Amino acid sequence: MKSEKFKKEPRTQSTEHRLKKNTFRYIVFVLLSVICVLSSVHAERIKDIASFEGVRDNQLIGYGLVVGLDGSGDKGQTAVQGIVNMLKRMGLTINANDLQSKNIAVVVVTASLPPFAKPGLKTDALISTIGDAKSIQGGTLLLTPLKGPDGKVYALAQGPVSIGGFAAAGEGAVSQKNHTTAGKVPEGVTIEREPLFSLGNGSDIRLFLHRADFTTADGVSKQINDALQGDFAVTLDPSAVKLSVPEEYRDNLVGLITRVEMLDVKVDMPAKIIINERTGTVVVGDNVRISPVAIAHGSLAIEIREEALVSQPLPFAPEKAETVQVPRTDISVTEQKGHLVEVSGITLGEVVRALNALGVTPRDLISILQALKAAGALRAELELI
Repeated sequence: MKSEKFKKEPRTQSTEHRLKKNTFRYIVFVLLSVICVLSSVHAERIKDIASFEGVRDNQLIGYGLVVGLDGSGDKGQTAVQGIVNMLKRMGLTINANDLQSKNIAVVVVTASLPPFAKPGLKTDALISTIGDAKSIQGGTLLLTPLKGPDGKVYALAQGPVSIGGFAAAGEGAVSQKNHTTAGKVPEGVTIEREPLFSLGNGSDIRLFLHRADFTTADGVSKQINDALQGDFAVTLDPSAVKLSVPEEYRDNLVGLITRVEMLDVKVDMPAKIIINERTGTVVVGDNVRISPVAIAHGSLAIEIREEALVSQPLPFAPEKAETVQVPRTDISVTEQKGHLVEVSGITLGEVVRALNALGVTPRDLISILQALKAAGALRAELELI
């Protein structure tokens, strides 16, 4: 009896051990499956794909003068007249004919006023010449008021100009890096007036998608409603979602916006292929599909060589005989043999592997994609840029 009992116990422990081991494997398998499913879903924050109404940049513009140039400024009298007017406002009167200088350049100053900008904050100014100045290297922008579309001054710009390059010229050579007639004044803009903005009307606020899409807009409204546990978001059109402010957020609109911006939404991308024929760049989207089709593509190379031969008169030739230049042209045509290759793909990886199997250059690939689109085998939109 003792021996039989001793034999049964190891079997029971072994069975329990196998059950625990199989259970552990099953749990690991389920967790890995969930992780794979979640990782396959392309989700982005609402903050990255949309913006709330009223949260936007405002453009500013102004006309100013850059001084301190090394003879590379404007040659006309426009810049000189600007200096004369500035000195007149400072109480110094100078005749424009008495001021001859090539160290001044008339420029356009532009800046972008960030949303919710407060007086005293600083931002960058972009400088561009409008005259015949050759370079603004080493120049300094004088105090320039920057105005908005309403004609009001919202900021002031001033400071040394940085062009991020140089230009040097001699009698027979010129060396230049970057563009010398445009530059930037880092943090040279000081905001003086706070722009008016409207962040909703108190009861609701609209959310604008950066890329209009029905599926994405509907997904945004559903995700917001699930997070707020109510029917607060309504899709107005492919690019706008209307959000009614809940009662608990009436006095905390910033908290509501912060919570909504951090929500993850699955972004639906259209099936599209971007083609740049100038550079030979091809970008294939995720949802591109290719129906089964066979392709035969061969390259045709034509090489033309021209050589100038000289025909000289023979010895004891007549005096009228002259040396004649005879052109010689050699043309060679090489055509590679094309073979049929089956191309198809359901996922992006399959499409890439199928196109790589053709072994063609990017420019040949552009022609193949256009032919696939014409044959109806390419289920995607071709966009030329």
